[in-house]
Amino acid sequence: MKGYQREARDDDDAGPGTLQPWEALVVDAVGNVIDFWKFKRNQGRVWAVLYLRGKAMSATEIQEALGLSKGGVSMLVRELEQWNVVVRVRAPRDDVWRYAAETDLMKMVGHVITEREHQLVKSVLEDLEGALDDAKEAGADAAVIARLRRMKTLADLVDRALRAFVQTARFDVGNAFEVLADPDKVERPERRRR
Repeated sequence: MKGYQREARDDDDAGPGTLQPWEALVVDAVGNVIDFWKFKRNQGRVWAVLYLRGKAMSATEIQEALGLSKGGVSMLVRELEQWNVVVRVRAPRDDVWRYAAETDLMKMVGHVITEREHQLVKSVLEDLEGALDDAKEAGADAAVIARLRRMKTLADLVDRALRAFVQTARFDVGNAFEVLADPDKVERPERRRR
């Protein structure tokens, strides 16, 4: 299954890096998921190492941790900044830019949906509207026009659902996101004894 290979690939641009074996497993797992979603695998790896370490890291530190080239890291952090999943920070009296992972997962998902999926659906809607107009002008069969209208209605419903999701940021996954919160801040209910 694509996205779950264990061997290195030519496009990884990754050397051995300085990750501990357990860190490498996590970072590569996130990279594989991101690759599966058709983003760059190393984008996921960069975000994962920043998130896992829980501190801002310089481009050089990211480069060393992941075994990536300087140019590769530069390009990756720029792209991640554009997706709002990494932020650039600089401490007072420090002339080195550092990068920190966005930790608000709903914010990240919402931004990706807005920028990628919503734009795709919008493009599909425009194409279907154009096709519907062209089909009418060409005198297409009424059944074909009806099917085109249904396809456009479905695309419109998907567009509205995506916009509603982003606007309300309500996605019922129970307490799943608490897992990623600071464990000292998460209240856990007491277990009942049987």
